[in-house]
Amino acid sequence: MQTNFSAHQLADPATAVAEASIRKCVHCGFCMATCPTYVLLGDELDSPRGRIYLMKDMLENDRDPTPLVVRHIDRCLSCLSCMTTCPSDVNYMHLVDHARAYIESRYRRPRIERLIRATLAAVLPHPRRFRAALWCARLLRPAAPLAERVPSLRPLAAMLRLAPRQTANEPPQEPAVAPPGSASRGRVVLLRGCAEPVLAPQIRAATQRLLARAGYDVAVTAGEGCCGALVHHLGREEQALDAARRNVDAWYPQIEQGLTAIVITTSGCGTTIKNYGFMLRDDPAYADRAARVSALARDVSEILQSSGLPAVTTPGAMTVAWHAPCSMQHGQRITEAPQQLLRAAGFDVKTPAEAHLCCGSAGTFNLLQPVIAAQLGERKSANLQRLGAQVIATANIGCATQIGLRSSLPVVHIAELIDWATGGPKPLALTQDYSAK
Repeated sequence: MQTNFSAHQLADPATAVAEASIRKCVHCGFCMATCPTYVLLGDELDSPRGRIYLMKDMLENDRDPTPLVVRHIDRCLSCLSCMTTCPSDVNYMHLVDHARAYIESRYRRPRIERLIRATLAAVLPHPRRFRAALWCARLLRPAAPLAERVPSLRPLAAMLRLAPRQTANEPPQEPAVAPPGSASRGRVVLLRGCAEPVLAPQIRAATQRLLARAGYDVAVTAGEGCCGALVHHLGREEQALDAARRNVDAWYPQIEQGLTAIVITTSGCGTTIKNYGFMLRDDPAYADRAARVSALARDVSEILQSSGLPAVTTPGAMTVAWHAPCSMQHGQRITEAPQQLLRAAGFDVKTPAEAHLCCGSAGTFNLLQPVIAAQLGERKSANLQRLGAQVIATANIGCATQIGLRSSLPVVHIAELIDWATGGPKPLALTQDYSAK
């Protein structure tokens, strides 16, 4: 795609990166067939190619964003399926992230939108605030149908409907040590996260047991916080960079002492942390350290694949419907490891039709674009249930929540199933109604 950015514009590093991505686009349209919003809506402006045209015009002409541009960029899930499909290696992720930051700095949204987005940014990355917000949302759930009638309040209605009827308590911290007499494979840090410990703390507990059983010394790090993904996708670039710097500062002393990996159980966080090196590339105080953090970031399935499973003690005589989160299969390009691990643990694994399409969770997308998110969620849940499985497994808390609200099957994290197969307790969702419908 031909571009006409000025030398002055290209002196800005972020604009230079965006221009390089735009120039790689050859208008082939392959991305359109795998874009969830184009599949649903059939509007080229709701496809990656159409959005690239809009972003090019906005950035190249240094224009303030129009409501049309903002509407179509807001509808992008950042699922990155287009990047898996693209034959020209267009880095759509970096392009749309820059466009969102540009919109955030130069577009004044309606007051209710500003309030909702500011509330999400102030609450979701902080577990205590998030837990308190869920408690309030449960009390206000009866107001959801009323809010649904007002278009500007539909995000609020979505928040009330998505709030679980009960929030799990944080389980007691278990000592995470290698079994007696085993040679440690190394020391790893386990990301706490922000939404996952509030909605499903059993995932972290299962992961700690599993990694310890695999021979790793497992620790959590004081000072670490939200990875920054939530605010990053809201266009709040400085907040996202501050989150990245905070985590680099928290983890780097561990890295200097010899860290094997930073293990992540939420694939959306993994995509962001693996991007820290790029996000902080122009910060001389952090660029090198952020790159080292990104290089050490591993999804739990990656580290288990490299180390091998602990001995299977409870063969998983169960059919599992595997839902690959977009941030895993498209963002991190992890496609085979989760299924291989589940099969090695004795489970019969099936994948649904349209496995490449997003479930509609996408961070805060299911709150800010509830109509599209609901359509995608119903479509994904229906495809998964057609497989005749007894349980749905995934690797992202957002996907688990989005699918669990629409499925009659229990939804669990892959670490919970593998922990069970190798000596841990049966996942809570398989023993009681833990779907919080």
